[in-house]
Amino acid sequence: MRLTRRSYLFTTTILALSNRTRPALANSNTSFNRLNTFQQLLSPYSIPSNNMTRLAPVISISHGGGPMPVLGDAGHSALVQSLRTRVPQILKIGTPDEPRAIVLVTAHWSTNVPTVSSGEKHELLYDYYGFPKEAYQLKYEAPGSPEVAGMVQEAIKEEGLECWDHGVFIPMLLIHPAATIPIIQLSVLASESPDHHFRLGRALSRLRAQNIAIVGSGFASLHNLRLMFSGATRTPEFKALNEAWSAQVADAAQTEDVQERATKFEGWRAWRGAYEMHPRGGAEHFLPLVVCAGAGGEGRAKSWVDEFMGVGMWSFYWE
Repeated sequence: MRLTRRSYLFTTTILALSNRTRPALANSNTSFNRLNTFQQLLSPYSIPSNNMTRLAPVISISHGGGPMPVLGDAGHSALVQSLRTRVPQILKIGTPDEPRAIVLVTAHWSTNVPTVSSGEKHELLYDYYGFPKEAYQLKYEAPGSPEVAGMVQEAIKEEGLECWDHGVFIPMLLIHPAATIPIIQLSVLASESPDHHFRLGRALSRLRAQNIAIVGSGFASLHNLRLMFSGATRTPEFKALNEAWSAQVADAAQTEDVQERATKFEGWRAWRGAYEMHPRGGAEHFLPLVVCAGAGGEGRAKSWVDEFMGVGMWSFYWE
């Protein structure tokens, strides 16, 4: 959850880094917005063909408010418990089947084209302010993986950025504090196109057969800061609206057929409560779920719900 729409640090850092990558992007002959890459790579909703029976999991999580999940905030207790226990179990961390790497789609990095982090090591971008000093001393020293980043780039044909925002390092501090699994950060698109994000997920799905997990870090159930901080989310009227909204999200995410699932997500802005949960121009915390829904492949998603600020925060995963 982004506690401010944009901090000075976040703005200046992204501008500086994007200026560094702009020449490479300008020279690219393939634009995600034109979908040429995906038309060449795969038919929109085909399932990757391989001889392996086990695929790495896909998980869409709720990452909490700024650094608060790792600072002991009582309001985050349910989310923290799931991030510390449920998610590592789904990812099989600490077993021979743990992921070779994790591609993490973050709500806090929005770009015009899909962009990945490609370094061997990354700094942290503390894209929040007004918190205790320990919030700016957090470390998460998991390696990057230029090799896996190259595999992602091969699918989406774009270049990298070398910082991890808090949508990456805050949940991963809880999910895998040992920080031994390489992380590749992936942006969402400023266009907010559900079709583009679903197809991005379909392109990423081929990596699962190589034991590369896909994690979406956002707040799909609700990300409307005005309502959340006004207390409106705790009223009976809002809770009823949120439950109706969540039922529509679950119906789409748990649709077994991939093409039917894509069609449902394409129309998500028409769902009841869509603009109350994610205001116009503020879909970035919903979009990681759409990417995961594309990456999940055939089959029904599983789910769990955590209480946060008076409402249920849903997470979905495909194994």
